[in-house]
Amino acid sequence: MAIDERQVAVSELDDEALQAVLNEHGVGLTVGEARQIAELIGRDPTLVELHIFNVEWSEHCSYKSSKPSLKFLPNDAPNVILGPQEDAGIVFFTEHEGRRWGIVMAHESHNHPSQVLPVEGAATGVGGIVRDVDCMGARVFATADPLRFGALSGPNFDRTRWIVQGVVDGIWQYGNALGVPNLGGDIYFDETFDDNCLVNVVALGVVAEEDIIHSAAPPEAREEPYVMILVGKPTDDSGFGGSAFASKIFDEEAESDDRGAVQVPDPFLKNVLAMRKANEAVRDRAREKGIVIGMKDIGGGGLACGSSEIAGAGGFGVEIDLEQVHTGLEGLLPETVMCAETQERYVLAVPEHFAQEVLDIYNQDWDLPNVYEGACARIIGRYTEDEMYTVRIGDTIVTQAPVEAVTSGISYDRKEEPREWTETEPEFDQPENLADALLQVLGSPNVCSREYIYRAYDSEVQGNAVLRPGEAGAGVSHPLEGCRAGVALSVDGNPRYGRIDPYWGGATAVAEAMRNVACVGAVPQALTDCLNYGNPEKPTQFWEFRQGVRGVADAANNLWLKGYEETPVPVISGNVSLYNESATGTSVAPSAIIACVGVMDDYSKAVTVQFKQAGDTIYLLGARKNELGGSAYYEALGLGLGANVPQVEWEAERARIYAVTDAISEGLVAACQDISDGGLAVALAEMCMGPFGRGNVGAEVTIDPILDGLRPDQALFSETSGFVLEVRAGSEERFEALCAEHGVEAICLGETDDDPELEIECCDDELIELSIETMADEWLNALSRMMQNQGGGE
Repeated sequence: MAIDERQVAVSELDDEALQAVLNEHGVGLTVGEARQIAELIGRDPTLVELHIFNVEWSEHCSYKSSKPSLKFLPNDAPNVILGPQEDAGIVFFTEHEGRRWGIVMAHESHNHPSQVLPVEGAATGVGGIVRDVDCMGARVFATADPLRFGALSGPNFDRTRWIVQGVVDGIWQYGNALGVPNLGGDIYFDETFDDNCLVNVVALGVVAEEDIIHSAAPPEAREEPYVMILVGKPTDDSGFGGSAFASKIFDEEAESDDRGAVQVPDPFLKNVLAMRKANEAVRDRAREKGIVIGMKDIGGGGLACGSSEIAGAGGFGVEIDLEQVHTGLEGLLPETVMCAETQERYVLAVPEHFAQEVLDIYNQDWDLPNVYEGACARIIGRYTEDEMYTVRIGDTIVTQAPVEAVTSGISYDRKEEPREWTETEPEFDQPENLADALLQVLGSPNVCSREYIYRAYDSEVQGNAVLRPGEAGAGVSHPLEGCRAGVALSVDGNPRYGRIDPYWGGATAVAEAMRNVACVGAVPQALTDCLNYGNPEKPTQFWEFRQGVRGVADAANNLWLKGYEETPVPVISGNVSLYNESATGTSVAPSAIIACVGVMDDYSKAVTVQFKQAGDTIYLLGARKNELGGSAYYEALGLGLGANVPQVEWEAERARIYAVTDAISEGLVAACQDISDGGLAVALAEMCMGPFGRGNVGAEVTIDPILDGLRPDQALFSETSGFVLEVRAGSEERFEALCAEHGVEAICLGETDDDPELEIECCDDELIELSIETMADEWLNALSRMMQNQGGGE
């Protein structure tokens, strides 16, 4: 067969001329990378090959700058069924009806697309993460969305508001139509995200261990012929260059040119494929017949990425005939067919003798061609043992390269240079009225209620929700019918901490995610990460990334998997998003966003944040320190960032998490809240108000036991980690003894009462007395007011 005549004369062109050719064809490879490709394949590359390597060697697909750093992260533990080598990780969940079940967990970003087209960018982010979990053979039962937006004031307010509204619309329009409940997430507003929002997404699924499908052509393909089936929407030009777009600096002036790199979602077709069980029908038929198959979603990098990676992961090559790929537009160039990121597609590896049954399930039983015009399942190629990646059009070869070179052929050893944080702690007098200060914090963008956003999400679909967004620090679901075991999910990461110290930004994100899971009574089992940073080619920004990874790794290594001493909490999946920098050189706040999944034996024991009854005792776990750097208090009072960022004391943090989960398991605790944004004062206020501001149980506390040289405002608003617990009356002695067993001091602050207000005293003086109604009015309505420009934009 002949090689495509559209070859680029890499060997003959000088650097300037080669760069001009690359620019002309929209290829983001460097001149050096183009020459490296020619060396790898032993000839001048075709245009199709350059485009394929452009997406496969992009930062988004290749992790070429981050791979060495990711080795810091612990991936192994006794409960890990599958680590981060495939589309999603899997951790042991429970045994039920004689079968071992696992929780499938994936974590991705869709940042650049959501800045350009917020609705489509966010929606396709949800779609991609659902495919990642579905293709592992799992039933998807939850998603969560960590979001970072620009400031809700200042010159960029109108654009930020447009992005917020679009992202939220994209999430609910896709997720609700798909039928996957949303368990929450977290949201921060910061001026460093004015030009680059962050839209991260997490999905959970449940699968019996023996039913796991791998994202690789199976070893059985060496024993009999296996073919590649492409299923889903007809390929079009949407998302062409999307992975390369996600791997470059965002330029607002070029925004209109980048819109074509954003994919177009179709949740209804996805519903048929993933949620209404077309994929499951194929997997069931394969199991019935004892046939091993592979399945991989097609997301970033399009067919080029999906097809090369499913083959390469199994140690195979593949030969694809583009004439067999179903397309939705006439005249598509082969590079577009290979690299477009058309949504709602999968590639499968199935035995040739089983292929027709698979096609019939999709095309006839589930009638894909009538669900979406042009959608279908088709055989497009076959797996080979030569480990070559070959793409042809009839008898003309447009791509032929070692599959390993395509999927893992590049890595960079980037330089890092520490940056110095010059901001110091602010010097200021304690406000005369701390009640007003608390109201300011409660109404600030990063503390106020997110109910304005969460109310758009459907958390009830599938009927498995136990705790919904806002009811606790973590969402809780019971995904197996007839099984008491519950799953908790939390996502966390404070960008203001990362701005001060990226190491502690990463470490505190892990600790807070684990605390939030513990707050509902679940034991943390596994982590995923989404590492959102700036330009890796700039040494100080790459240093921020490396420090963030080290912080995540140290926290995971030192907080331990409960029941397994000195065993890390495993990081089982994740994503790296770099080049979150605008054309002006402004990068986002270093943002390690961590998801933690926890398991509880009986979901009925899950506790919420809201105080339950008068006469219970309020305890604090975790002494207060002068750690207000990056605090909501400083932000609300206009005092800058500060310097004393919260730091994690591994042994003490671990002990508190264990104590809290044990206490909830024993039924000693009626309500629990972790201490983070806004400190102890906000934690107490939120426990009084409840998730919807309708609480009717107040609290009377004193901070005398926790001053230890601190000013009262420092003790109240420090964001040093800790927990506030409502311990049931009569259980105090057992609770204190349990804490002592873990080496944790249980500090009694006061008790709940029938008076619906928060009273905080210090040295016999009343510092704060606020009714629940007053606090709730500020906390509940602040975000809607800001979004409607009532006190938001300036």
